Amino acid sequence: MFGKLKASLGIGAAKVDTVLDSTFVYQGDMLKGTVHIQGGEVDQHIDAISLKLCTEVKVESDEGVSYQAFLLGQLHAVQPFVIGANQHKQVPFELKLDDETPITALNARKNQCHVWLETTLDIDFAVDPKDRDFVEVRPLAVVSKVIAAIEQGGFSMVKADVEKGFLRGQNFSSKSGCYQEIEFSNNAFINKKEIELSFILEGSWVHCLAEVDRSLGMRGDQYLSFSLAKTASDDEVRSAVARVLAI
Repeated sequence: MFGKLKASLGIGAAKVDTVLDSTFVYQGDMLKGTVHIQGGEVDQHIDAISLKLCTEVKVESDEGVSYQAFLLGQLHAVQPFVIGANQHKQVPFELKLDDETPITALNARKNQCHVWLETTLDIDFAVDPKDRDFVEVRPLAVVSKVIAAIEQGGFSMVKADVEKGFLRGQNFSSKSGCYQEIEFSNNAFINKKEIELSFILEGSWVHCLAEVDRSLGMRGDQYLSFSLAKTASDDEVRSAVARVLAI
């Protein structure tokens, strides 16, 4: 009885540790790994293993700017079971990344993009053991080419963050409830310009919405969207980016 009481307080209780198959994934990939559960001092009933893919979003309101955890996807790995005292159990899993999962592997001066997997053991009348593992999300090749073409046009990546809300392009729109903005700036004094890019995957296509702001412009922010196949050629990428740079 005393052992069960301690376990309910998290002392000598079961522990969870998630080990990912790879330390990085690409946009749209399958996240794979194994949940390791180590039994504590007494048998415990596990109602579920919950895996949540999360990011951090910026929320702007009248009170100012705040940051919140945002759920991108989740998975319940197993049916209820009992983990015996000192028993070790391994549960493999696969979780598809949401197509709008932000890229975290960015060479920005201020990179505020984070993605993590949170694993929780659901235990009745007890402190639920948790584990958090950060995930490095790398851009697809065509996205890397778009970014490189912008930088070759005289721009530097200065900031990246994730906003709460939705965006809409000419023939696409976001669905997750958050979107990433990757901000670039040139070093010009007279013709200073900022470009913000947001990417959305859809099947074999990558959509991009570009927001262009000229510091001395009279028309305010301007928007341009384009779509590229994941297998787009270098010429197709350069042509699309040239339209953005021409604004």
